[in-house]
Amino acid sequence: MTRRIAIVADRISWEERKLIQAGPDFGLAVEWVNDESLALGHEDAPSLQGFDALLVRSRSYTRGGLVATLAEAAGARVLNSARAIHVCENKAVLRAELRKAGVPVPEFRLALSRKDFDRAVEELGPPLVLKPVFGGMGKRVTLIRDSDLAHSVYDYVEDLGHAFEQACLVEPYIGGGTSVRCLVVGHEVVGAAEFESAGTDWRNNAALGNSSRAVAHDPDVLKIVDGVVGELGPGIYGVDLFRTPDGYVVNEVNHAPGFRAVASATGADIPAAVGRYLQELLA
Repeated sequence: MTRRIAIVADRISWEERKLIQAGPDFGLAVEWVNDESLALGHEDAPSLQGFDALLVRSRSYTRGGLVATLAEAAGARVLNSARAIHVCENKAVLRAELRKAGVPVPEFRLALSRKDFDRAVEELGPPLVLKPVFGGMGKRVTLIRDSDLAHSVYDYVEDLGHAFEQACLVEPYIGGGTSVRCLVVGHEVVGAAEFESAGTDWRNNAALGNSSRAVAHDPDVLKIVDGVVGELGPGIYGVDLFRTPDGYVVNEVNHAPGFRAVASATGADIPAAVGRYLQELLA
């Protein structure tokens, strides 16, 4: 029996196309559903009738959690869970939840005002990274190398950002220019790649076109990923790690991860891994 899967997203990218193409190999009819077309709220969610599961891949920092919450309330099978998506959408909540669970994360401070920001700069000391609580793909992430620059940078946060955008994290800059992304499906790391910042851009992020290479599945990395999955529940995640002198720390967990770069670097067939996972869940 063919199962119908809705990929709920704001647009179709390379990853969504690959997931749609892989579906028939696993008895899945996968189709895109625009996350702006659902009008959820009705207790029976008529716009979702006929789907056996929803794979939520909204790139918005709020839509995914809202869609997943209302879909779950109507009885739909949702991946990832609404709780996991809400936690991943909010970097401050994610850091707090992982730290409470014993998963290592970078030191950080929440800055909701200039007073918060000044205190964070004083306590942590430059070089620092300022990043939005709600955001991704390396956007609006700023490296602050000295205290004089810090105050000028925060002028832009105050003057140009809406209240939603003014919630920021301040954290020490973990140098080296590299990060490791682990692509998780279910409980398993199906591919891991190291990204290195390109040219003069200090940020290491696959969305910015950084160079990448496959890395071995380090036992310390697998232990950390197990801790992340233990806290968020099994699902489909991009777990981003930084290496420090004291070991790896979790920088972010993406609930709708891009995986083209990891697939290219490692040769891992990630769409097939997702297809098998959905097949097993719906068996």
